[in-house]
Amino acid sequence: MDELLTEEKINSLNIGDRIKILRMGQKRTLQEIADASELSRSMISKIENNKAIPSVAALVKIAKALGTNISGLLEQNEFLNAIITPRKKAEENLTSTDKGYFIYPYASDYHEKKMQPFLFVARKGEVKAHEVSHEGEEFIYIIRGQMKMQVGEVEYVLKTGDSLYFNSLQKHGIMPVSEEVMYLDIFV
Repeated sequence: MDELLTEEKINSLNIGDRIKILRMGQKRTLQEIADASELSRSMISKIENNKAIPSVAALVKIAKALGTNISGLLEQNEFLNAIITPRKKAEENLTSTDKGYFIYPYASDYHEKKMQPFLFVARKGEVKAHEVSHEGEEFIYIIRGQMKMQVGEVEYVLKTGDSLYFNSLQKHGIMPVSEEVMYLDIFV
């Protein structure tokens, strides 16, 4: 990674490469990032070497450990001050996660944003039951479909047009009720 990073090379990097470049630029070890993010050293290494796809919760933890946010791991142009994303682009560029759902990070090119908006698509039978917790707050808006959302000890059933706002330090998880659910999830 000592070679000069041109704009073209930066634009072609994936999330693992970006994490590794940020970590090495800070002269930090895998173990330091693992300790700060509460993830294993092995997991950080797999993510950096593109052998594992990190969950959104893992990305939040890694970004915090590196002193940035998710957009800091994904952005290609830090000087853009307005981003428009056509629906087709978001729906055609979804990334699968290790939890069985798909995500698209809106406005990943926007520098130092205060919120992290994501498009999520989850299909019945594909999502692995799990709960996560991380710093911040979340706002969820159901675009289409229906899902169960567990927040702490309470289970909510959310349908098209419903929304939910909660403190994301509480353990939370989703499970599709309809064949497919598409929703906007904004992390602050």
